[in-house]
Amino acid sequence: MTAVAKSNRLSRHFSTAHQYLQTLASSFRNPNLLAEDLLSKVLDEDPGIKTLEKVHSKVISDQNLCSNPSLAIKLMRAYSACGQPNVTRHIFDEIAELNIVFFNVMIRSYVNNHLYREALLVYQNLHNYNISPDHYTFPCVLKACSGSGNLRVGFQFHAVVVKKGLDSNLYVGNGLVAMYGKCDIIADARKVLDEMPKRDVVSWNSMVAGYARNGRFNDALDVCKIMLSSGFKPDAGTMASLLPAVTNTSSDDVVFVKYMFENYGRECLVSWNVMIAVYVNNSMPAQAVELYSQMQACGIEPDAITLSSLLPACGDLSALLLGRRIHEYVERNRLRPNLLLENALVDMYAKCGCLSDAREVFDGMEIRDVVSWTSMISAYGMSGQGHNAVKLFSELKDSGLNPDSIAFVSILSACSHAGLLDEGRFCFKIMTKEYRIVPRIEHFACMVDLLGRAGKLNEAYSFVLSMPMEPNERIWGALLSACRIHSNMDIGLVAADHLFQLAPEQGGYYVLLSNIYAKAARWEDVTTIRSIMKVRGIKKMPGVSNVEVNNRVYNFLAGDQSHPQSKEIYEELDVLVGKMKEAGYAPETDSALHDLEEEDKGIHLTVHSEKLAIAFAIISTKPLTPIRITKNLRVCGDCHVAAKLISKITGREIMVRDTNRFHHIQNGLCSCGDYW
Repeated sequence: MTAVAKSNRLSRHFSTAHQYLQTLASSFRNPNLLAEDLLSKVLDEDPGIKTLEKVHSKVISDQNLCSNPSLAIKLMRAYSACGQPNVTRHIFDEIAELNIVFFNVMIRSYVNNHLYREALLVYQNLHNYNISPDHYTFPCVLKACSGSGNLRVGFQFHAVVVKKGLDSNLYVGNGLVAMYGKCDIIADARKVLDEMPKRDVVSWNSMVAGYARNGRFNDALDVCKIMLSSGFKPDAGTMASLLPAVTNTSSDDVVFVKYMFENYGRECLVSWNVMIAVYVNNSMPAQAVELYSQMQACGIEPDAITLSSLLPACGDLSALLLGRRIHEYVERNRLRPNLLLENALVDMYAKCGCLSDAREVFDGMEIRDVVSWTSMISAYGMSGQGHNAVKLFSELKDSGLNPDSIAFVSILSACSHAGLLDEGRFCFKIMTKEYRIVPRIEHFACMVDLLGRAGKLNEAYSFVLSMPMEPNERIWGALLSACRIHSNMDIGLVAADHLFQLAPEQGGYYVLLSNIYAKAARWEDVTTIRSIMKVRGIKKMPGVSNVEVNNRVYNFLAGDQSHPQSKEIYEELDVLVGKMKEAGYAPETDSALHDLEEEDKGIHLTVHSEKLAIAFAIISTKPLTPIRITKNLRVCGDCHVAAKLISKITGREIMVRDTNRFHHIQNGLCSCGDYW
């Protein structure tokens, strides 16, 4: 503590002591003054219910104190703060001469305890006492309107406010902005804000919250920018207002949120929560995990919102060790049951390929919603366990919950990955006939993928042509991918033609068509595709593989030599390739066509990102330690073969999650059954 602070503190002590001496001296002339002063001070310090009842008893027993309006108001406020609005009302009803202050305290007591109808009834009684509402009354009754969803009465209050000339009052204006925002009348909220002659941080925060409540995250950020440019600094309330609507946004907006966080929010947990959520929702999981590490270093304890926001990032990175630590923290701090958090745990374990852990959390949930079931069904589907997914989907139907649109996407996808053609057709049928769900583009894409993977390409093409909506690139992409698998040139060209019109800059589709041509030995067409890509400046998205080693996530590109241990990684890879060749490995050079490079295909295949990540994990972990790889693209055929051989050679379990599914590889066998 500084010398100035100590001096100020001592001054306050001397001042308080002096006041008490004056009070004691006065008490000899007026004995009631001492009791009144002491009781008033107790009530000012937010007493507990037992202390409050003792004070109340003292006031009732003393006729002079009983008639003191100041003590009555403080008693009302204290009982309200203790969640006892009924006692507040009893005191209110005993007051002989009511004024607007008593009414305001009573209305606020009901509002703060979520008794909105009662608050509005008290307001109506004002007219019986010929008392006019003031600028403290309207913010409370407006909050009662928004809390009860009574917009009709809210409009009436707005008219009264204008009639009384209180619409220019800061507190009333804030109440109107908040009321319209909470009732989802955003245009009126913005109109009130824009017309306010004076604003404070609460005004801006109310507007931010209104936009966020309606999922308009970008508009909420725009208000924050205007707020800053107007000279107001965001606070914890600003960041808290943003949290419910955090979604994917532009890179500039991510930078802006980070600016607010760095300059105005690092002291507050909710600000960290917002920043973590922004990173996760904008596909920046590594940054979210890094921010969480900074948060821990700052000594800020996470809450359930922090952890439920962070767990998806752990899943995206396959950062299982961090995910397990979070799970341990949840159990240690007894944060369960918490539906949002438990759903996030199921999803994290599912994305990390730990089905038994995901199922353990799922089975231990006291309450499940459709999201819980869908996450577990999706987990089985991604791992190729279609029969388990179908069984769980049947249990969902029997649980009393109705599967929603997203649940049907998960089960249809699960059927597709496992080749369960009949089961998938049945699920699509009951979705439309039994549950009356109108199929969306995602459902049609799953059905095209299901039929295409099963080799029913003509049926898949007919299905596309019969769709009630215009097929998008996802539909044609699923069909083109199936054509690559089954070497169907005719339908593949039709699908590719549509894709080049819908997504002319998407390099992956050119690669798929090139592979179809290559399988048919149409090398001139392969060269043509390559030339088109070169002329148009189209490049294939680089493959990136992530692997978690010793609580840190590392990423690798094909041919990557940026890692400090690159020499050891490549030496280990050479040893592995040698052993693989002894076991009969020969590079699948068709897979090299994905890269469309002129260099030697066999050599290039050897340094794909998955292989580098696996080699790094082998040299960095103990023998028999499972290896988890996450890739941003579909794993190529050569890497799939190599991973199976490496698992057999090293005795390691290798899990690879690509954009489509999981590959659980053990002792040379993959869970996909090579159906992928």
